[in-house]
Amino acid sequence: MGLNLNDKKAIVAQVSAEVAKAQTLVVAEYRGIEVGDLTALRKKAREGGVYLRVLKNTLVRRAVVDTSFAGLTEQMVGPLIYAFSADAVAAAKVLHDFAKSNDKLVLKAGCFSGKVLDKAGVQALASIPSREELLAKLLGVMQAPVSGFVGAVAALAKKREQEGATA
Repeated sequence: MGLNLNDKKAIVAQVSAEVAKAQTLVVAEYRGIEVGDLTALRKKAREGGVYLRVLKNTLVRRAVVDTSFAGLTEQMVGPLIYAFSADAVAAAKVLHDFAKSNDKLVLKAGCFSGKVLDKAGVQALASIPSREELLAKLLGVMQAPVSGFVGAVAALAKKREQEGATA
């Protein structure tokens, strides 16, 4: 059964709200994926902060008009699943990681910072570390000198303690 006009308007409004918050949009063809696999993909998307949904292409085209994702409308044909994320790499990572283990999900295209990406571009975007990973690496680099200094002071104190015990 088709959607009535009010339902369509509500979906366009909801997708427009997600588009306004998103930095990245990735589209993939999902033909032939089993329900259990799609449920697992949705769970990973929720955990990664990605808005993932199967939508009518015409409704998404209306939602992305006059946005940085408008260049992607030519790619919106066929049975597609849409992934929007505020994190620049989260949507690409979720779909790319799932596509590695499930050959029925085929990455088609994406859009980041107003630039339309082909399949290779989406894969390259997915290979970039996420914001959390980069912050963790930065914290590790910042803590290394401090932990080295603490280790040196502890070794010096131990050495002086041993010298005092033998004297």
